Amino acid sequence: MSENARPTNVVLVHGGFVDGSGWQGVYEQLTGEGYHVSIVQNPTLSLEGDVAATHQVLDALDGPAVLVGHSYGGVVITEAGNHEKVAALVYIAAFAPDKGESVGSLIADPPPGAPVPPILPPRDGFLFLDRSRFAASFAADVPADLAAFMADSQVPWGVEALNGAAFQPAWRMKPAWYLVATDDRMIPPPAQRAMAERAGATTVEVPGSHAVYVSQPAAVADLVRRAAAGR
Repeated sequence: MSENARPTNVVLVHGGFVDGSGWQGVYEQLTGEGYHVSIVQNPTLSLEGDVAATHQVLDALDGPAVLVGHSYGGVVITEAGNHEKVAALVYIAAFAPDKGESVGSLIADPPPGAPVPPILPPRDGFLFLDRSRFAASFAADVPADLAAFMADSQVPWGVEALNGAAFQPAWRMKPAWYLVATDDRMIPPPAQRAMAERAGATTVEVPGSHAVYVSQPAAVADLVRRAAAGR
């Protein structure tokens, strides 16, 4: 990627159970360095709807962008990343599905001994995490009061979004970067590494929970910078 072609736009895509406000620390890091940062507020009702929401943000940008996804947001960027303005993909403890895969299919057969996310049975077509286990599973390295707030302010995650399958994985055509959270209890680190390797991603490992984008914004911002620079 040439110096002149380096993207100065960054688009951040959140995952299930949360909204875009968790990106605040990453946003502050990057905007302080002159990047133009946009945050997608996914409805998380369906993959199609979340891709459309991401495309709406990308359409409004002037110039190329680094597209960043956390958790289920990785499925969104895998599909939305085919947009002509996307120059690079960054996965943060995220699902990076191949064609036909969804979060539902990727978590259907966990390896023996792997932590099982405390997802409650669907209620009216929506999923929630057990509030009493949210902090330990999702946000173990986030301050306790913030983790409690995240648990109590969960966004209902549509079962349709969970089962939304990738059709044309953008990582097959565009360069990818991946941050593995080594203490993740939602997506097992070995699964993260396998998806990163399959995507041909430049990979870094950071000690952190699934909410590493909240607890370690500097590490996340550093990988976004690397993606913008193509290194």
